[in-house]
Amino acid sequence: MGNGSVVTTESRAERDPTIYNDPLFNYAQYWTGRDYEHQAELLALRRLLSGNHYQHAADIGGGFGRLSAVLTEYADQVTLVDPSTQQLDLSREIFPGQPFERKLAEAAKLPFDDDSIDLAIMVRVLHHLPDPENELAELARVLRPGGHAVVEAANSAHAGRRMAALLRRQRISVDPVDIRAAQSWRRGSAPYVNHHPRTITRQLAAVGLEVRETLSASNFRHPLANLLVPQRVLLAAERAVQRPLAGIHFGPSMFLMLEKRPTAPAPSPAMDDVTRLRRVTLAEPLLLPTARAGGHVADDAQLVDSATYHADDGCA
Repeated sequence: MGNGSVVTTESRAERDPTIYNDPLFNYAQYWTGRDYEHQAELLALRRLLSGNHYQHAADIGGGFGRLSAVLTEYADQVTLVDPSTQQLDLSREIFPGQPFERKLAEAAKLPFDDDSIDLAIMVRVLHHLPDPENELAELARVLRPGGHAVVEAANSAHAGRRMAALLRRQRISVDPVDIRAAQSWRRGSAPYVNHHPRTITRQLAAVGLEVRETLSASNFRHPLANLLVPQRVLLAAERAVQRPLAGIHFGPSMFLMLEKRPTAPAPSPAMDDVTRLRRVTLAEPLLLPTARAGGHVADDAQLVDSATYHADDGCA
């Protein structure tokens, strides 16, 4: 595989948390010179959390705690979760004391009880996960019904990539795309994956997480823009376009505000017949008598398309 490779089932290896303890990579130093991106992500996160307060928030895969410190403004208790001892040690240096708790754990094996977290964020995590189904299911498990999650994903269908694909007469794959350089592949570094908005939304819905709002982030992340335009101007423009551009998936990063669907109550016995009627399938068509002139009921029956009974609950 090389740069820009579509991730296939065969290329998905079991997670190895030791790859996040790379001695050649300091995640805090990575942010040097990337203040626009950092501030753009803060804008998105604060906008999605504005007006809310939570009892317990978790920063899943939060590295050294860059955003955990922000969560302390919105929650009474904050827990940073990361699979890297290197990152957790770094967080103690950068944020001394106990501004938040720290736990060593993988996103697929979170150290929380079911339905125990009010808010969870996963920012710059999915780009390390070619197949995030297990991690998203675990996220849904720990969130309480009605709880919120903010998930960020690198966008494989951003405006620049769509333009390039158009010029090359190519189609953008809905599968995850690993954009690691060949050297990083050979060294066995962590995956760096872009995800298609449609695919991520489907995966979230499959575990019971509904998208409440989407923002387009880091919309002006270009070397020339950062070189020629003052940062305050870039951030003012960023603030203005995060919502309007979300609908066309413009930026290289997408922030999604999610809510865990409440558990559906069990139907009462008195509703069994109604439930069966609504859930009738084409394999078991419903037979209704057809009235003839004069009010007599015919011996034959009329087949009713089951879609009629699914239309009002979104199952058609």
